[in-house]
Amino acid sequence: MAGILSKTRTTLEMIKWEHSIFALPFALTAMLLAANGLPVRRTIVWIVVAMVAARSAAMAFNRWADAELDAANPRTRSRAIPAGLLSRQFVLGFTCVAGLVFVLAAAELNRLALELAPVALAVLLGYSYLKRVTRWSHLGLGLALGLAPAAAWIAVRGSLDARILVLTAAVTFWVAGFDVLYACQDYEHDHAVGLRSLPQSVGLAAAFWAARGMHLAMLALLVWFGWLFHFWAAGWLGVGVVGVLLAYEHALVSPRDLGRLNAAFFTMNGVIAMVFFGFVAADVWIRR
Repeated sequence: MAGILSKTRTTLEMIKWEHSIFALPFALTAMLLAANGLPVRRTIVWIVVAMVAARSAAMAFNRWADAELDAANPRTRSRAIPAGLLSRQFVLGFTCVAGLVFVLAAAELNRLALELAPVALAVLLGYSYLKRVTRWSHLGLGLALGLAPAAAWIAVRGSLDARILVLTAAVTFWVAGFDVLYACQDYEHDHAVGLRSLPQSVGLAAAFWAARGMHLAMLALLVWFGWLFHFWAAGWLGVGVVGVLLAYEHALVSPRDLGRLNAAFFTMNGVIAMVFFGFVAADVWIRR
């Protein structure tokens, strides 16, 4: 029993399940807008199951695909596979199970969700190989999370509205921006082994400017999104608070000081996602 509990804890740590808070609030935002309130409970449950399963599959596959790279990097060699805590076979099996749960959840939602499930999995799993071929892998990760609101809209409506793709683009730039910042801590290692990232390609100072540009693009897209969905005061206040939080996030780190990167990356981005969802949810409730 103790061994099972230990492996469960290690697996949850490997997939960073708590980081579901990054994309899930944006999916729930799209869900509320698609339903003009809360959809039926069954839909909510299957959306959450699909989101958690998809992200779990993506994270586990990333750890499987990057096992040798992680072992060579001092920052990541303590991860589950390089440290010998989990086998590659177990992690690949976990990926397959999580992927099957995602497909099952999509099937329980509607036909279009099921038909697009393999496309979503291809994006989620394919991201793991992008840094081997392009400096723009950060946008690949952004798209993987940015699919969440579009997928939630499809889950509710059974069709796709082009307006929700604006939120997909906003999340894509948001995630890409903070992933560029996160990659700065591996600048020297990536340069030494030939892995591609924006910091490795253009240097830390230019990478920081790129991240700022991506986050400004996110804000511009959120403004467009608010206009498309006719936000009232609460929604616009949420956009404004996101802007303030992004500015604070960038104030925490600089090319010369990455010491508070974890606070900027993990804490602030979780807050940003939850704040935006909370204000939009209030906006929907007030309008009803």
